Amino acid sequence: MRLSGTGKARQSPPSRQGGAEHPIQRSLWSLPLLVLAAQSRILVGGQAVIEGVMMRVPGVYAVAVRDPEGQIQTQCTDFSSSVERSRWLKLPVVRGVVHLFEALKIGLATLNWSATVAYPEETAGKGSSSNVWTTALALALAIGLFFIAPLWITTRLLDIERQALGFNLASGGIRIAFFLLYLGLISLARDVRRLFQYHGAEHKTVYAFEAGKSLTVDSTRDFPTQHPRCGTSFVFIVLIAAILAFALIDTVVLALVGKITLGLRLLVHLPLIPMVAGAGYEALKFTTKYLHVTIFRWLSLPGIWLQYITTRMPDDDQVVVALESLKVAFGDRLKEVEGKQYVAEAIA
Repeated sequence: MRLSGTGKARQSPPSRQGGAEHPIQRSLWSLPLLVLAAQSRILVGGQAVIEGVMMRVPGVYAVAVRDPEGQIQTQCTDFSSSVERSRWLKLPVVRGVVHLFEALKIGLATLNWSATVAYPEETAGKGSSSNVWTTALALALAIGLFFIAPLWITTRLLDIERQALGFNLASGGIRIAFFLLYLGLISLARDVRRLFQYHGAEHKTVYAFEAGKSLTVDSTRDFPTQHPRCGTSFVFIVLIAAILAFALIDTVVLALVGKITLGLRLLVHLPLIPMVAGAGYEALKFTTKYLHVTIFRWLSLPGIWLQYITTRMPDDDQVVVALESLKVAFGDRLKEVEGKQYVAEAIA
């Protein structure tokens, strides 16, 4: 792990209110989005963190964050995916599950580090146990809101428990509605709007790099904030995949048992969420590889539309942070890779 501070002073992040409360705890309601959309990419990708951006390149991930004085602080960490060390973990769907958990681990670690840089006074004295409890509560909130609640509502309001496809279409529709409502509500918060601006800065930087442009603010201006391999698109694909996968699973359970209750559905569905996410990873990887085909371009549109919520146009200072994160990640290799065009196949 390598630490550094770089960049001349810029506008400091806006002050927050909240006393000694941990900034991640204060933004607890935004953590399920990170949990569900934790991101990784084959070649280059990243995610927004508090007042900064994490970028991941082969073998390394780096974080750049603006501190209260407006300086850019960076952290660079070597990383090798478990997928590269085991042929069994390279199997389709399995590799998606592994990538998901690795991205979640990296995402939470860099989010915590960014909080200590952006809010040094508020995070002073906070131990790792506080972060563990916050993460656990966020995971529980995400599972409860997006998986348990839709099943409970569908069971209570509709008499279609024995209709595998109909039940999962209804519960899946409720799940998607909850997700859209959730995104809309958290986007009203000032902290989350800044997070979404950094999300846009990350996408514009990745676009510029993949297009072979120089890594400058001006080179990013013509690129949009929406990216087809964004984690938001991944989440939407998982929501659709869950409808089809759980309908098939319920059909098997009904054939074996003859009936299915809410408790049995939860017992069967919840442990399979990682596998459904792994299938979603494979689906996104496949569709983005063939975006030149009309039908796959159409399939990518819902994820692009969702990014009009989860990304905002960044200011130049935020783009500078994203660019610095990518430069630090590549380090001495930057001259070898900059200026060439690339096509990645995983999540941005």
